[in-house]
Amino acid sequence: MTNLPPPAEELRFLDAELRQLDVRRATLLRRRAWLVHTLQATAARQPALGPGTAPVGPPAGTGAAARRPEATAPGVQNVLLVLGGVLLTIAAIAFTLVSWGHLGIAGRALVLGALTVGALGAPVALLRRGLRSTAEAVAALGTALTVLDAYALHEVAFPGTDGAGYTATASAVLAALWAVYGVRLGLRHPLPLAVATAHLPLLLGAIAVGAGPYTLTAVSLATAAGGTAVALRAALLPVRIVAVTGALGTGAAGVLSAGWLCWSASGPGPAARAAALLLVAAALALVAGRFVPRPEISVGAAFAAGLCVVAGAGGVLRVTVPGEWTVPGCLACAIALLATERTRLHHPLRQGLVRASAAVQGFAVLWTLPLVAGCVLGPAVRGAHPWSGTPRDFRDAVFAGLPRPPYAGTAPLVLAVVAAVLVVAGHRTARRPAVTVAAPVLGWAAALVLPVVLQLPYAAGLVAHAVVVAAALFFAVRLGRADKRPSPPSLTALLLALVTSVGLALVSLASEPATIAVLGTLTVLFAAAGLRPGPAPFAAPAALCHATALACAIGASAGRPPHHTALLVLVVPAVAALIASRTGGSRTGGSRTGGSRTGGSRTGGSRTGGSRATVPVEVAGAAAGLLALALAAPEPPMLALVLSLCGAVAAATALRPERRAAGWAAAALFLLATWVRLAAWDVAAPEAYTLPVTGPALIVGLLRRRRDAAVSSWTAYGSGLAVTLVPSLLAAWDDQHWLRPLALGVAALAVTLAGARHRLQAPLVLGPGVLALVALHELTPYLAQVVGALPRWAPPAVAGLVLLVLGATYEQRLRDARRLREALGRLG
Repeated sequence: MTNLPPPAEELRFLDAELRQLDVRRATLLRRRAWLVHTLQATAARQPALGPGTAPVGPPAGTGAAARRPEATAPGVQNVLLVLGGVLLTIAAIAFTLVSWGHLGIAGRALVLGALTVGALGAPVALLRRGLRSTAEAVAALGTALTVLDAYALHEVAFPGTDGAGYTATASAVLAALWAVYGVRLGLRHPLPLAVATAHLPLLLGAIAVGAGPYTLTAVSLATAAGGTAVALRAALLPVRIVAVTGALGTGAAGVLSAGWLCWSASGPGPAARAAALLLVAAALALVAGRFVPRPEISVGAAFAAGLCVVAGAGGVLRVTVPGEWTVPGCLACAIALLATERTRLHHPLRQGLVRASAAVQGFAVLWTLPLVAGCVLGPAVRGAHPWSGTPRDFRDAVFAGLPRPPYAGTAPLVLAVVAAVLVVAGHRTARRPAVTVAAPVLGWAAALVLPVVLQLPYAAGLVAHAVVVAAALFFAVRLGRADKRPSPPSLTALLLALVTSVGLALVSLASEPATIAVLGTLTVLFAAAGLRPGPAPFAAPAALCHATALACAIGASAGRPPHHTALLVLVVPAVAALIASRTGGSRTGGSRTGGSRTGGSRTGGSRTGGSRATVPVEVAGAAAGLLALALAAPEPPMLALVLSLCGAVAAATALRPERRAAGWAAAALFLLATWVRLAAWDVAAPEAYTLPVTGPALIVGLLRRRRDAAVSSWTAYGSGLAVTLVPSLLAAWDDQHWLRPLALGVAALAVTLAGARHRLQAPLVLGPGVLALVALHELTPYLAQVVGALPRWAPPAVAGLVLLVLGATYEQRLRDARRLREALGRLG
């Protein structure tokens, strides 16, 4: 606050401060004289100790200095004064409440009057002597005695008077007396007490006359207005603090009461009266915010005022319009508050009103959240019962088994209006990136819930959501850039399109024709969007996922078993491999052809955009391949065929220089296909089929290693050895004769020795592994007999011994580590 007090009051303040400085100066001078005397005495005793001799005990003054007082003199003074005042006040209360009846009327009046006059008059003499703190303590006792005087007066002179009315009158009189007393003497505590007490008369008087809730609310707001005026005009900080606290408390109580009356009113008349009270509170907050020097307080006051205005208008609309239009009405009031931005209102006030409008718009959007969440998550229930029949309308299809939010008819309007406000205000706000993301999301939500609210026919709702997907992909393509990553608006549009497409696909499961039509449409839409480099990392995998679902739906619609549908699903991995080969880094660009700089840059940018989609496309194709394997798993012959086809796709992918590692997957898939085929044919001697493959494969590997020594043994010999060793191992595991295990063990031993001779990793891994498994198979019966012959305590004893050995080893390593650390410490 920059308001200066009157000259007379300021002069009294200065005199009081000067008196306190004089008292403090006298105290410091006495302390200085004592210290000088102590130091002189110490210097006089020091030569008597002799040269080079230290004093036996601490010198005089040292002990005193060491025993420094833990409390300052002003602190001790304040404690004593406060304690004395409290004790006297307690004694006066006890005398008034307990011993009052032992005296007559004259004696009572004489005692309390004398005590009160003495306590209120003593500060005059104390202030003249400069004892301000003592004067404050005695004056506090006097103010407490005035409260007791008021109580005694009621008990003696007005015993039948209503308590609330008498308390209202007494509090008003006491507040006036304390204010005059504090101003006349320049004391600090009477004025805050007077301001705090001044908040009571109006409320207590209204209660005394039996006022209704509307009157009590108005009185609370009037009291808050008085406290606000005092806070704006007062010069003393304690007075301002008390006034602000009281104004906030009574004002909040009045606003809450008015809001409750407005939103619980049964008719337009009561709601209008309560709304008028809210408008009064809003005006009071604006006036206070206008004259408060701190901008943040002005913004908060205007924010509260805006909320009061909208709450009042909403309460009136609640009883005058249908229930579903209450929130749109509040939203209209909030948007109207934005018009103050173009007025000459104080800038912090305009800022606060705009924030209040934004808060109300946020509440309106939250009101629509249950409907939007139901439209997004509700279709998931439909997936549990596919092709159960065409629903009556689109709302039944979306909210299948879910509760429907009430008063949701105007939710699309609310979302659309808030989105429009964001679009209009987006170019004038500093948070434009957030606005460019929030506005499309709100517009998408409005379009998403509109078919549900209108209860469109099932087919029309599907078409509407398909249009939403197409529009989102269109904006994603238009807002995206071909040479950079997707911008936030483009990425938002892509995510909205993906979410809508998933919900649309789930909703379409209610009908067989709708499922095929919707999945086909989604595949085409996302495939078209995936042609552009910007949205390709998201659109192309989505197109493949929808194509996978379409293949499953076509197979089910044709009545084919799942293992036949797996062949149709395999089209998706093949297409994914083809797309990845055309968009991957191996495609010729400007850097390979050595063209012009402009052409090379353009080609390189396109290749960069395509390469960002390569990995997502390959992941989507791999997922479709796994689905095909899962579908074909119950039929081993079909599983072998699917594995072979997947191996062919992986081998085609391995032709690209940057995907040579896919050759390992291709080899593994071919081997698995071979083993599954042999198992499906119930082949008892798989070596007849595998050895003709192993021989040429090992010869080809040998020739390749002679030509290129850098080729690993896994590439040269791994697949050839695994073709025979693994099926033979599986066959030997169930073979009850000794010939096959013996022959397989000899072959594994030979492979191991050859790998050791030439130091090749693949033979050294495959040979010993197969040999160990064959030996374990042969020793299994004997191991079972040994285990059966052992006593039951033997396994726990062996386990305990192993644990003890491990523990001892661990302890030894810890001790070695500590020794090493100590040795290094000694070196440092």
